[in-house]
Amino acid sequence: MPIEGFFQITLILATFLCSLVAGFLLAFAIVVMPGIKQLSDREFIRAFQVIDGIIQNNQPVFVFLWLGSIVFLIASSVLSLGQLDRVDYLLILLALLAYLLGVQLPTFTINIPLNKQLQSLKMDEMDEAMYQSARLDFEPRWNRWNLIRTPLACLVSALLILLLFRL
Repeated sequence: MPIEGFFQITLILATFLCSLVAGFLLAFAIVVMPGIKQLSDREFIRAFQVIDGIIQNNQPVFVFLWLGSIVFLIASSVLSLGQLDRVDYLLILLALLAYLLGVQLPTFTINIPLNKQLQSLKMDEMDEAMYQSARLDFEPRWNRWNLIRTPLACLVSALLILLLFRL
């Protein structure tokens, strides 16, 4: 298969997987976090621990979607060298930078460490004041960064879809 064929396949897969990640982040922003916000501090922490626990246990579909989006977007960007005109190359480069710096970097440096911090809590040893403190240390910062990641992930999907239409 010529390099153009590999490029097109990786670009389609990158677009699909990045769009699924954007949808996942959006679901957390508009459904999951507002839903569990209604819970008491103890219930909120436990609910998030359970939800995140599925991800932390390397749920295979999630791992494939998340890591695959990174791999296929990087592969598409590399394979695009010499395949795209200047405008299209700038589109994929902008998508790559927005995804790596605006979605993945905060995920790995902020959201995941916050998740691990919440996972490490020994809930049986905590009182109500400790639950409240733990939630306040977690929820506002986690939500703030998710509200940064989500529109950037959606932008990446839009840029990749635009690029597909231009090809």
